[in-house]
Amino acid sequence: MEKPADHGPSKRVALFVSTVSSFLSAFMSSSIIVALPSIAKEFSLNAILLSWIPTSQILATAVFLVPIGRIADIHGSKRIFTYGIFTIMVASLLSAYATSGTMLLSFRVLQGLGNAMTFSTGIAILTSIYPADQRGKVLGINVSAVYLGLSLGPFIGGILTQQFGWRSIFLVIVPLGLLVFAAVLGKLEGEWKGAQGEKFDLIGSLIYGAAIVSLMSGFSQLPAMTGVGTIAAGIVGAWIFIRWEMRVDSPILDMNLFKKNTVFAFSNLAALINYGATFAVAFLLSLYLQHVKGFSPQLAGLVLVSMPVVQAVFSPLAGKLSDKIEPRLIVSAGMALTTLGLVFLEFVDQDTAIPYILVSLVILGFGFAFFSSPNTNAIMSSVDQKFYGIASATVATTRQMGMMISMGIVMLIFTLHLGGTQIKPENYPAFIESLRTAFVVFTILCFGGIFASLARGKVH
Repeated sequence: MEKPADHGPSKRVALFVSTVSSFLSAFMSSSIIVALPSIAKEFSLNAILLSWIPTSQILATAVFLVPIGRIADIHGSKRIFTYGIFTIMVASLLSAYATSGTMLLSFRVLQGLGNAMTFSTGIAILTSIYPADQRGKVLGINVSAVYLGLSLGPFIGGILTQQFGWRSIFLVIVPLGLLVFAAVLGKLEGEWKGAQGEKFDLIGSLIYGAAIVSLMSGFSQLPAMTGVGTIAAGIVGAWIFIRWEMRVDSPILDMNLFKKNTVFAFSNLAALINYGATFAVAFLLSLYLQHVKGFSPQLAGLVLVSMPVVQAVFSPLAGKLSDKIEPRLIVSAGMALTTLGLVFLEFVDQDTAIPYILVSLVILGFGFAFFSSPNTNAIMSSVDQKFYGIASATVATTRQMGMMISMGIVMLIFTLHLGGTQIKPENYPAFIESLRTAFVVFTILCFGGIFASLARGKVH
């Protein structure tokens, strides 16, 4: 494995580029949420098709993460990271000039590919450079950048949508991407290849991608029998993938990481459950605030910003604590707080006061802060250096899969309550029922996640 001789300058540059790229990815996901009603109006999209605007990017990221993480271990994390930033810039520019919903979905898929390249390498580079006793702190800063992106996304996205139109959201990403691109090429020294010379499992990658696409797209087709069949095909594909990876000499995902490493396995399971129970919260509340409450995109973003602001402020503290205190205790407490916030949201209706929603979002923000960075620290600290790329990709994959599950649950509930109709005043009662049903399901999921978190065992 190649490394720079002096880590000093590269440590600072690595933290900068990883942090800014994490911010960009989060900003792309959260800023588009408040623009969805405007996009739906321009392209005449129904509620289910509209759900695919955020979901398409998440799905593409999930499909490519693990294969690209393996490629990064073989060919170099910095190289793949650079390609990723470039791809994000190009996709963002194209998205700004989309002329149809289908075209925008296509460019969001390209953004997802770029995200996969940066997600699977950013944390791996930080873990390679920083010593074990500093990882929690820097990973906390990295996670804080994610939450800062989530914080500013709805607020800035609302302002941009209201003042300049939803296309401006994609245009502001380009200059920030150029800044990161220049810093990587000009300032980040060295390269990291934990599995240099090993083979890439193309067949396993194809099986993996097909399985994920089948599983996730099946959710959008429920309750129709085609959806059940597609999900069943995805489950079979996942079983084939696991069997193949256990037999092949150079797997893209070493199954021993899950079979023999309890901390790694249960930490990823906790992440899957947490994101599955929480990602769609902002999506649902954005629609609620703009449709039911009649808020502007800017005002809706201002309300939603409360949750990720708390996350951004407290994530570095939680990460630093996880360097000294058992991560499972901090993470489990975070999961419990998140469950409490979701319980509060179960009682939202047309007359709910905004302060009540703000309190719920603040509780969720504390829960996320004490979950994410300690959980990531536990995962990265539980594997050898040769697996940093794939472990980083797995962290991001469980997050993306959780997000897909979260949106899949919402799409299923929308199908059952709203069918293929748009969200209009005459079906607000059905929309509110959808909202409350989703929050009940998410609460149950998150409560179960507390026990998955506690089962992981000790890191320190």
